Amino acid sequence: MNYLEAVILGAVQGLTEFLPISSTAHLRIVPALFGWGDPGAAFTAVVQLGTMAAVLVFFWRDILRIALAWFRSLFTPSLRGGLDARMGWYIILGTIPISIVGLAFKDSIETTARDLRIIGWVLIIFGVVLWAVDKVAPQRRLIGDLNLRDGLFFGVAQALALIPGVSRSGATITAGRAMSYTREDAARFSFLLSIPAVVLSGLFEARKLGDTGGPAWGPTVLATLVAFVVGYASIAWLLRWLVNHSMSVFAIYRVVVGVIILGLVYGGHLAAT
Repeated sequence: MNYLEAVILGAVQGLTEFLPISSTAHLRIVPALFGWGDPGAAFTAVVQLGTMAAVLVFFWRDILRIALAWFRSLFTPSLRGGLDARMGWYIILGTIPISIVGLAFKDSIETTARDLRIIGWVLIIFGVVLWAVDKVAPQRRLIGDLNLRDGLFFGVAQALALIPGVSRSGATITAGRAMSYTREDAARFSFLLSIPAVVLSGLFEARKLGDTGGPAWGPTVLATLVAFVVGYASIAWLLRWLVNHSMSVFAIYRVVVGVIILGLVYGGHLAAT
């Protein structure tokens, strides 16, 4: 991978991590269309650290408040019923499903699941699910209504995002909408919930940097920095967009991209693996 490719893939990561269109799928699709070759699951996981840094900067007040409230509640029982203390537990518990599934199916996630035929079909199927749920579910619950069951449901949905094409934000926002949360609050909790899983995954895969067959240090670091800058802007835009818009545009985009990829693959114009 050269530095131009790194800049482009970093921008792709930053643009697509928080939109419900699957950054992992796009980091697989874009290089395939340009004939660059698959950058690999390790590169994808490490570059996601850039977008997680954007989450940390954007939500630093919320994160600090939640962390402090959670820690204090360990020693002060009267604080345990507060939203921030509960949010700390919900984020921790919601991270368990993706951790278990990720370790159990690590090899398949890094190989078989990156088949473009799988990605194409998953983009279409979950695009339809995203549209249907967002269309019929009411927006009557706010982030203050979160409970243990909801936190775990968000976590199970996040685990589905290990399949390229599902989209971490798409799965968790859809889960939130299915439970009648507003689009903005579902997205807000989705971003906060993603922090432990993405950071742990990125640090775990970072050990492969510079190894034979692994991503090179220079391009990967550059891509991560670009992902941070673009990702920060993406968060700000999406939260404003969701206040007055539905998820339809993202659902349509997913279906269109999925159909194009499947057409190219089955037509013999693009290699599936």
